[in-house]
Amino acid sequence: MPRPKKLPRVLNEACPKEPRQIDFRARLPEIVDEVVATCFDQACFEHVEAEPLPSRQHVIELLDTCRDILFPGYFRTQGLDRVNLKYRIGLEISGLFDKLAGEITHSIRHECLRHNQTCQHCEAAGKEKAYAFLATLPRLRTVLATDVQAAYLGDPAAGSFDEIIFSYPGIHAIMVYRVAHELYQLEVPILPRIMTEQAHTITGIDIHPGAQIGHSFFIDHGTGVVIGQTAKLGDRVKLYQGVTLGALSFKRDQAGNLDRQSKRHPTLEDDVTVYAGSTILGGDTVIGARSVVGGNIWVTTSVPADTKVMLNPPELIFKSKHSPKRAK
Repeated sequence: MPRPKKLPRVLNEACPKEPRQIDFRARLPEIVDEVVATCFDQACFEHVEAEPLPSRQHVIELLDTCRDILFPGYFRTQGLDRVNLKYRIGLEISGLFDKLAGEITHSIRHECLRHNQTCQHCEAAGKEKAYAFLATLPRLRTVLATDVQAAYLGDPAAGSFDEIIFSYPGIHAIMVYRVAHELYQLEVPILPRIMTEQAHTITGIDIHPGAQIGHSFFIDHGTGVVIGQTAKLGDRVKLYQGVTLGALSFKRDQAGNLDRQSKRHPTLEDDVTVYAGSTILGGDTVIGARSVVGGNIWVTTSVPADTKVMLNPPELIFKSKHSPKRAK
């Protein structure tokens, strides 16, 4: 048997020594000094010597706990039975109270110091508002049940209620909105907006916690939906992806400051459906009950009840190798 040929030996050449380079690390203090200097510039923003803001990670944990309580047995609280149900729910609610009270306290104290307000007894207020929120949980479960039912009735692709709760981004965004809205109603600063923006990040659905939304609300597909702070939606409203309920313009006072109190966003009455890509703007704009707004429509005036709003069919052009054809 012939012996295998030896491969030629390759000598490893040493890497040539690189020329001496500037020690950039020695120059980092210059950048540090410049960044620190901007912290004393009123044109920039900093949060030095201030009370801690609510923790984003803690907010995520709070929302996970709320989801477990509002939909028990579906997520982290799997394995529930009639024997351990009260015990497990009790643990969740007790833990939620402590964590929520702490984050509300941070929110209130931060606002007090930021506006140089007198002491508002932040810890006591945090516990009081946390308890008031927990008292809304039974009602929130009832309302969310109508939202899940609306999704099932409005989407022929939905296989079951469980599928909707587990996987539909619209239901997750609505759940977070309803939690945040209760805190918003309790005048908890900062925290509700952090919650809805977290849902916005995950689902692409942007619902301001100040919006007023009735029961049996359904967002189909969801991506790109925007609902502004002063929007009012009745019961059984259905929105498709890409719908914007926004402001037509922003009023200003004599000093040029934005008017943040006036109604800027539209009202949708009961049983309104808005199809994909449509934009409805203005605080005085009212879409009457049972009306339907078609896709890709821009609406800035009120619509009477029982009305369909749609565009004229566009002219389509079909081009082939032989001759162009037009179709309406």
